[in-house]
Amino acid sequence: MSPLPLTETSFFILLSLAVEPRHGYAIIKEVESMSRGRVVLATGTLYTALRRMLEDGWIERVEEDASDGDGRERKFYRLTEEGRRIFRLEAERLKNLAQLSALHVLSAG
Repeated sequence: MSPLPLTETSFFILLSLAVEPRHGYAIIKEVESMSRGRVVLATGTLYTALRRMLEDGWIERVEEDASDGDGRERKFYRLTEEGRRIFRLEAERLKNLAQLSALHVLSAG
């Protein structure tokens, strides 16, 4: 069964990890920023999605030394090759949909 189309939540999480590894709170803030405040991830939603992506092999935990001085260990995540492949397939699917939409609007005009 194909994992596509991705949910908007999954797409934004993968997008946030496409450039660099991030910890949970950084993912939440990046998704909110990229969506201009339209997508706000609850902690439970994020960690449920991260757990599923870990199980599916799309992301992996990485060791990073980051506690922000508060003594709390932060778990960082990054895309695996499979995660990058899934992300590229979804980005291509969305690009094709956008192109088709534009062509349809232009031809109807």
